[in-house]
Amino acid sequence: MKQEFEKLYQEYFSRIYAFLYKLTESRDLTEELTQETFYQAFVSFHRFRGESDIFTWLASIAKHTYYRHLRKNKYQLECISAESLTELYQEYATEHLEDMIESRLLAEAARKALFTLPKKYQDVTILRIYAEMSYAQIGTALHISENSARVIYYRAKKMILEAIKSEYDM
Repeated sequence: MKQEFEKLYQEYFSRIYAFLYKLTESRDLTEELTQETFYQAFVSFHRFRGESDIFTWLASIAKHTYYRHLRKNKYQLECISAESLTELYQEYATEHLEDMIESRLLAEAARKALFTLPKKYQDVTILRIYAEMSYAQIGTALHISENSARVIYYRAKKMILEAIKSEYDM
């Protein structure tokens, strides 16, 4: 079992890391949550029944690990972290910095709006956007139909857009 899990870890580490990084935008926190995700997966590997593909199962564990972290630390979503701004400044020419900051602010407003939605809308949206799962994979992971995943995602996008519009008086 250990060798199987090591292979699974090597195969899916980068995808789970990328998924969590999109949620946290912090390398340190992403590394911590990724390790916790694989620890939880290792502990419960014997319960994996193969009803979904491995990535779907791991992404679901990662999502729950992230939620647990938010609850445990009473995490307040900040507008933009100093780390993100430093990376942004180093990555892009200063003439484009203003556009990049505006884009980041809009993305952060969307993220904040996402976390105000009911849980089923959050789950579908997180799996669709951050884990880049298909509607069929989302349906399998959340035990809903593919069509339900599509409808929930569509409605979540509308709710997020409305929240952003009201926040910015658009």
